[in-house]
Amino acid sequence: MKRLMKCDSTLLPLPLSSAFAIGYQLLCRSLSSSSSTDQRKWNPKTSVIITSPTLFAMESCATMLEMKQIQAQMTRTGLITDTFPASRVLAFCALADSGDIRYAHAFFNQIEKPNTYMWNTMIRGYLKAQVPEKGFSFFGQMVREGVEMDGLSFVWVLKACGNFPGISKGNLVHCAIWKMGFDIDLLVRNGLIHYYADRGCLLVARKVFDESSVRDVVTWTTLIDGYAAHDCLDKATQVFDSMLLSNVKPNEVTMIAMLSACSSKGDMRMGKRIYDYITMENVNCSLNLLNATLDMFVKCGLLIEARKIFDNMKTKDVFSWTSMVNGYAKWGDLDSARSFFVCMPEKNVISWTAMIAGYSQNNQPKEALKLFQDMMKAGLFPIENTLVCVLSACGQLGCLDLGQWVHRCCINPKGVQQSVILSNALIDMYAKSGGIHTAASLFNEMPLRNLVSWNTMIGGYASHGYAKQALILFEQMKRAGFEPDSITFVAVLSACSHGGLVSEGREYFKSMIRDYKLEPKEEHYACMIDLLGRIGLLDEAYHLITNMPMLPCESAWGALLSACRMHGNVELAKLSAHKLLEMDPQDSGIYVLLANTLANNKRWADVRMVRSKMREMGVKKSPGRSLIEIEGEFHEFLAGDDSHPRSKEIYKIINNILLLSDLRDYIP
Repeated sequence: MKRLMKCDSTLLPLPLSSAFAIGYQLLCRSLSSSSSTDQRKWNPKTSVIITSPTLFAMESCATMLEMKQIQAQMTRTGLITDTFPASRVLAFCALADSGDIRYAHAFFNQIEKPNTYMWNTMIRGYLKAQVPEKGFSFFGQMVREGVEMDGLSFVWVLKACGNFPGISKGNLVHCAIWKMGFDIDLLVRNGLIHYYADRGCLLVARKVFDESSVRDVVTWTTLIDGYAAHDCLDKATQVFDSMLLSNVKPNEVTMIAMLSACSSKGDMRMGKRIYDYITMENVNCSLNLLNATLDMFVKCGLLIEARKIFDNMKTKDVFSWTSMVNGYAKWGDLDSARSFFVCMPEKNVISWTAMIAGYSQNNQPKEALKLFQDMMKAGLFPIENTLVCVLSACGQLGCLDLGQWVHRCCINPKGVQQSVILSNALIDMYAKSGGIHTAASLFNEMPLRNLVSWNTMIGGYASHGYAKQALILFEQMKRAGFEPDSITFVAVLSACSHGGLVSEGREYFKSMIRDYKLEPKEEHYACMIDLLGRIGLLDEAYHLITNMPMLPCESAWGALLSACRMHGNVELAKLSAHKLLEMDPQDSGIYVLLANTLANNKRWADVRMVRSKMREMGVKKSPGRSLIEIEGEFHEFLAGDDSHPRSKEIYKIINNILLLSDLRDYIP
């Protein structure tokens, strides 16, 4: 029985497809809950009609052991001396999942006159083995020995060049393309556009595109994806519009590239336009395209539209479900997010991370950490994004023990690449959990820092009362070439406030506008009011709050009220409390703070009025509470609370401790 297959050289090579689209498709496949268990490891394609039983066996080969047995049979019969059988042996060794590139190299060296396909196979093989240097050296050898090349030779070597820093090697290949006359080859031109666009050289990519007399869907899509991947949505849209005016019709990959650009930019208008085009033109909606559409609606905040897409999908994979979880979590609807999460037929680490991030970013750190513990019990190891969210939750709760465990067990011994983002999360966790010295050590050990790193460390010093260290670090940051932003100045002004550095605070406040053209925001004014109020400059603080260019926020009036209690200014305290109660009449803390201020000044009649007002408004004083973490489990206590299942035992121990402390007082 004869088998007719399509030759490798007629296949569309990987480098010519949209970079993002292929990455997206691969991601979708990796997240998919369905996988083929009987898929063959090697799926060779050839247009040659095979009649030899030995070659039939070669086409279904699965392991190197089988291949060597077949090769021995070919050698015995003399079949191995023919070009085609030798090329099939070489292709299996170089390209099959179970192949051996070193064996392929040794076999290649035994071939007397390898043809162009064989040379190309070796370049591809070393790319697959992630040794692009060897692949490039084969191309160089082809040039030196005058080996005849075809378009795929340049396509594969350009893919190898994409693994090197800079574009010098790519430029050498580009020159060779011109010298050898392959610049008119559409396949090669598409490869060049992809190479330059992928490297961020969009001007060169556009020049090659503009010089192309013939363009197919790959040409247009590659340039569109290049612009989209580098956040040039306007230019991607312009090219897409030009494509619609040409005789080339966009395909699924084009749509995925455009939808991805709209997702990253949050461009709702353009995203809807692309979706309308897909609907009107009846573009074939594969699972990948539907997932891209779903992702676009979610990231643009159009959850109703996203839900419609999701409900109408005949097939859903884990990416589809995760998009909905992420969407609802991102926009604060944690109940709906959790409902989708619970209903997922299969969950992976990205699904868990989306839910953990939702809790962490919506001020529910306790739930985030509980979910993280459940994920670990399920046998899933966290990725970087998971760890960043968990460390943030630890920082919010001040759970130093759990944060240290994550650092010790999930980062250091597992060889997780400690990126700048992850290092920043660790520094933030330690700073917020009382480990400021550990945070400083991690900061000093960072080989690379970004502005967030500096802001986090300056803010950490400020919150711990190390005002001078915070300001010294701020000056070091400027000398290192980083320009402060509004977050930096919040940390700096907070440091001045905690350190009572009035003159420095005033100067930094002026410097925002004068030196960095940053308009102070509500939080900057609140810091200055807190700074002035702490040292008793209440009149100046009141003048500042009444002359803000925007309406004063709760933190500004709250800082003034706290300063009034500290310095006994009753009238200004009453005014500040009145302003705060207009914003939130149910905040018990305002009533308590005002009552304490009045009581400190023996204004008992006013104290009774405040308490009467609380009863009238139905406001109850929030009891003091504490949260502790023991062996990964959280325990919350309220003042005078006996609801804990072990409360009797706890109070007994506390009483024993108090008794022992009393006895100690009587020891001579």
